[in-house]
Amino acid sequence: MTAVYFIFILIVFVLIIINLPVFGRLPKGLRSEKIHQLANYREGALQNLSVTPMQPEGVSFFKVLKAFLFKKQPNKIPLKPLPFVQPDLNGLPKSSSPEIIWFGHSSYLIKVDGLRVLVDPIFSATPSPFSFIGSKAFPGTRFINAEDFKNIDVLLITHDHYDHLDYSSILKIAPTAKQIVTSIGVGSHLERWGISTDKINELCWNETTSSLNGLKFTAVPARHFTGRKFKRNQTLWSAFVLETANNKLFLGGDSGYDTHFAKIGEEYGPFDLALLECGQYNEMWPYIHMFPEDSLKAAKDLKAKIMMPVHWGKFSLAMHTWDEPIKRIVAEAERINFPLITPKLGETVVLGEYQPTKQWWIEE
Repeated sequence: MTAVYFIFILIVFVLIIINLPVFGRLPKGLRSEKIHQLANYREGALQNLSVTPMQPEGVSFFKVLKAFLFKKQPNKIPLKPLPFVQPDLNGLPKSSSPEIIWFGHSSYLIKVDGLRVLVDPIFSATPSPFSFIGSKAFPGTRFINAEDFKNIDVLLITHDHYDHLDYSSILKIAPTAKQIVTSIGVGSHLERWGISTDKINELCWNETTSSLNGLKFTAVPARHFTGRKFKRNQTLWSAFVLETANNKLFLGGDSGYDTHFAKIGEEYGPFDLALLECGQYNEMWPYIHMFPEDSLKAAKDLKAKIMMPVHWGKFSLAMHTWDEPIKRIVAEAERINFPLITPKLGETVVLGEYQPTKQWWIEE
């Protein structure tokens, strides 16, 4: 009987844990019905445009797990705090051109047309459901707190992974945000966390919503996956096209390289700026994240005039060294003569006016 009681208590404990608010909630009702009617919903889950296995043939989940647990990679974390610039978060833009402030990983603030758009904010110590699990934020990268943001005009969430939809940050930022734009299904998590349905705008691929001052957001395909618990791909993952009065920006989210970039470039490009991932890649998951060289291919496919690499510089979520992504993409950009913007954390980029290229990860 003791064993039976132990198993019962264990089951109850697990059920309590997996139903904590941090895990969000799967879509249901009308939201679920809409997802099930999408052209890329098949076999009980949302699908990528191309067949996208999590690992290539011959690579098992246990092989990936073994590499993470036992393959020690030096220099995964910076030896000293990264340099940063303390930005003005809540002031209006000072230029008529878009201003972009990067906070590390895929979190950045866009000031444009008198508005502030905050993308995928993660200001927790770890990109995981619990602070004691996962990679810790690099030294020097926690110079901004979620509560520092006041009355954001548009909060944009590309998908529901923990390093893009951070529960703690959302609880502090979303209640005062005027509008939230995200992929279909993510609203279910937000509503579970007490966010008003009225401010949530969920988009399927190639759907558009207009915001304040005429800003337009269009969700476009990416090659990735979603899920906060055990059931994957019940919510959508997207990149977003941001159209302002005078500019067009591509906000990439997470994506492996594929033909969708060229199609987006033809349909929505050219872009004045593409913000694209360049980190957290590995040959054991080549379809769901881009290698740095692929990121530049994507930028060219998008017909982007210039690119800003993100998804690096804050967490170590792969086996490469912390600075390998930026070193590789800078080297490839020099080889093919493609312009990059490489700001310090917190530094304000002014598109077309101040586009820093200093290699601060080497020079300081």
